Formats: sequence, C-alpha cells, structure tokens
Amino acid sequence: MSCFAYILPLIFVFILLFAWIKKVKIYDSFCHGALNGLTTVKTILPYLITVFIMTELFSVSGISTFVIKLLTPIFKLLKIPVEIAPIVILKPFSGSGSLAVLTDVFSTYGVDSYVARCACAVFGSSETTFYVSAVYFSKVKEKRLTHPIIISLVSTFISTVFACLICRFI
Repeated sequence: MSCFAYILPLIFVFILLFAWIKKVKIYDSFCHGALNGLTTVKTILPYLITVFIMTELFSVSGISTFVIKLLTPIFKLLKIPVEIAPIVILKPFSGSGSLAVLTDVFSTYGVDSYVARCACAVFGSSETTFYVSAVYFSKVKEKRLTHPIIISLVSTFISTVFACLICRFI
C-alpha cells in the first residue's frame, strides 16, 4: 500500500483535531453545512433539469445535425476538421455527450491522428456553457444570461480555431 492511501485519513484526523482544539461543535457544524447544501440543491435543481432536457431535445430533434451541416463550410474555411463538428456543437451543452463523441473519434481515426489531436484540444479548451450558466446564475439575482452565454460561445469558437491551428504544427 502506498503512502498516498494515508493522506486522506490524515487530513480527516487533522481537521477533527483542529476543530476539537478550537472547540467547534463538529456534529452541529456538519448538520448546518448539510442543510446549506440541500438549500443550494433546491435552488439549482430546476435550472439543471432544464439544461438536461434542452440538451436531450437538441440532440433528438435533429437540430444538432442541422447546425453541424450549417457550420461545415465555415469549418472547412477555417481548416477545422469537419469530423470534430459534433464535439464543437455538443460540448457547450453536454460534457459526457461530447466525451462519447471524442471516444468515437479515437476509435475511428486513431488517437495520434490530426483529427484526434484537434478533438482533444477542443474538448479540453471548452466548457459546458449552458450547464455552468445554470449553476452559477441560479444563485444570483441577475438573470439576463444572453451576453455571458454569447461571449462564452464566441470564446469557445475562437479557442477551437486556435486549438486546431496549433494542432497542425504539433
């Protein structure tokens, strides 16, 4: 057994000792934190459910296929492999869905191919914009998400262009 297996239990013991020295009521503090966590879940859950439903509808309805076909000429012009278009389109909605597409790219083109390198760079340099927006903006009073989402999507596209450009030289 490696020494790393003892790190987490040691941290746990250290926290308990520190709380005992500071005379903190550990159980009460834990229950208070759990209650705050449940309040957060109650606030965030409707937003997350909406994002999950909209993501599924985006894929099932065929809109994602339409958007990919619409963006194909732009991808070709910017020398972005058309094969990674599903990742570029799906990543702002679903991290796990784009991971499945990334795995498919690996099995189809090989992990060392230009397409796979671009797919990895795009996957790693982008974020699930709508999920993050749902989580972050559920706790603030400001609910106008249009500008932050547009900025995030544009920056994701710019990072895609630069990621594929860099991958051409690697």
